Amino acid sequence: MNQTLIPPHKRELFGHPTGLYILFFTELWERFSYYGMRAILTLYMLAKVSSANPGLGWEEGKALAIYGWYTMLVYVVSIPGGIIADKILGQKKSVMIGGWLLVAGHGVLSIEQDWAFFTGLGLIVLGVGMLKPNISTMVGGLYKEGDPRRDKGFSIFYIGINIGAAAAAILVGIVANAYGWHYGFGLAAIGMVLGQLVYVFGQKYLAHVGNAPDKTNTQDQSVSIGEIFSQMLNTKKTLVVLILLLAVSVFAPIQLMETEVAAYIVFFIFLSIVVGFMMTVYQDLTGKVEKDRFVVLLLSFLIVIVFWGAFEQAGGLLNIYAEQKTDRIIPEFLTFLPSIESGWEIPAAFFQSLNPTYIILFGIPVALFWSWMKNKGKEASSIFKMAVGVIIMGLGFVFMVFATMEYENNGEAALYWLVFAYLLHTIGELSASPVALSFITKLAPLRYGALMMGLYFAATGLGNKVAGVIGESSQAERIEIKLDASPEKLSPFVENSDKIFSENKAFTIKTELFINANNQLSFIEAATGKQVNSVFSYVSSSKNAEDILRERIEEYKPTQENPLLTYLKFDFKEGAYYGRVDVDQFQTDLEFKTFAGIVIFTVAFGVLVILLLKPLKRLTHGAEEKEIEGLETEGFELADDEVK
Repeated sequence: MNQTLIPPHKRELFGHPTGLYILFFTELWERFSYYGMRAILTLYMLAKVSSANPGLGWEEGKALAIYGWYTMLVYVVSIPGGIIADKILGQKKSVMIGGWLLVAGHGVLSIEQDWAFFTGLGLIVLGVGMLKPNISTMVGGLYKEGDPRRDKGFSIFYIGINIGAAAAAILVGIVANAYGWHYGFGLAAIGMVLGQLVYVFGQKYLAHVGNAPDKTNTQDQSVSIGEIFSQMLNTKKTLVVLILLLAVSVFAPIQLMETEVAAYIVFFIFLSIVVGFMMTVYQDLTGKVEKDRFVVLLLSFLIVIVFWGAFEQAGGLLNIYAEQKTDRIIPEFLTFLPSIESGWEIPAAFFQSLNPTYIILFGIPVALFWSWMKNKGKEASSIFKMAVGVIIMGLGFVFMVFATMEYENNGEAALYWLVFAYLLHTIGELSASPVALSFITKLAPLRYGALMMGLYFAATGLGNKVAGVIGESSQAERIEIKLDASPEKLSPFVENSDKIFSENKAFTIKTELFINANNQLSFIEAATGKQVNSVFSYVSSSKNAEDILRERIEEYKPTQENPLLTYLKFDFKEGAYYGRVDVDQFQTDLEFKTFAGIVIFTVAFGVLVILLLKPLKRLTHGAEEKEIEGLETEGFELADDEVK
């Protein structure tokens, strides 16, 4: 039949609904914008205010904390985003609104103003929350139930996602490195505009999917959040626990935390409500089967938190490691670029393209491996795959342990450590991530299916926040100093000092630190051998900064013959030069402990789950064995699981 006589929403292209390709390119460009921005976000927060490519000038701990909050909120806001679509707007209109919010957010981030940073991030969080949980639902809506093309349609969709993510890290990384961070954010914004234009002009091909819900339809048997909340408040035991948790949520941050108190209060209140919801659901379940499966469901959420808590070091701690401690110089003979005397330095953001590239390369082989395991009658249950995925991903950090050891010996780490680390992270992701949401939907009672999906997104978000906390804990407490010396006095220690001070640019003094015969801290400039204690003073804090520094280095017993490499890093802020003292060995040891700790915990956790596999499978009461073959699809997406 002539395609021109067929209504647009029924037309096909290459054997699939034309609407699939509209959603393919919409999501490709949306992921281009999101992962392009993500690739440079932490690096932008760290870049000195007065550097050649100026950023926000924050210390690593603060940058990683903000990164954790941001990546958590992206997932948590997906919960109301999905509810709004299901109950009020429909997926199609929600994706449209989310797209425009993302265009605005990325556009605002490209503005070189302080107010633009958090405003842009906020708009992006809202935009992703509206778009992300709904666009893949629309992909499923393009096919009738049982359509054999559905699985391949999702595969095509996920290929677009990973192409966008891989291209973004490379292109945005190049632009940000060559022209400035805000040009990188601007390129991400252009990508989102292209995706939104595809979606706007492709509406005629999506006329039959994602429309607003029919208010007269009473077939939905799921329990609403409002009903659960009402039941929670009317159950004495749950209410008492909730009140106690809320009290702890308010008072613990006030008493124990020095920064981000309000944010953590809100965060713990949210977690308290989630616990209350889970207690309410458990009490409402009828029969042993539902209650047993719910226990396994809780463990699945814990696996999700552990997995993403380690995996999401990618955009934070590993991104910083690539920028600051990795030798990114490519030998000339390995490049196709014009001859450069010292070779070409890969932008740190490039490494963020490894994960989506590996997914494209290894997605099918890993899926075939697990299919082979199942056909051979070997263990291939979802919970086993998740546990193995956690172990493999955790073992990727062994390479980062080697990287810290090489850095300690040579002053820099080879780039192949990151290449190998991301490879194992991806193999672990391909084993664990695709089955996680599918497994949860098999275990969840039908009436609570939507809530469990929401809690899955919350668990993923919590894992991302855990990643931020781990990254933050891997950074030494800031010892702040202020420059006291004149430019003339600093000229022996700072190259091109006249230009640096006339333009108020950032600079670093490399020193050797030890405790002298008079039991005083002594900083000796590495090149000249001259003492530089007099060029700076410590900025006062609740505890004497010099005492903190002394405590930090005493375990190393530094002497003049065996000093500690220490950097005095200065940035021009608020009309003066402020800086910090970085003891290289101390920071390296912290990172070593962090990477080694991740390896030990993830492997031990995964092994424990495997040891408990038999009783856990009994508790599922054959949920996996009863699934109907051919109705499941496992898509592989960078750092995301979608509602299929």
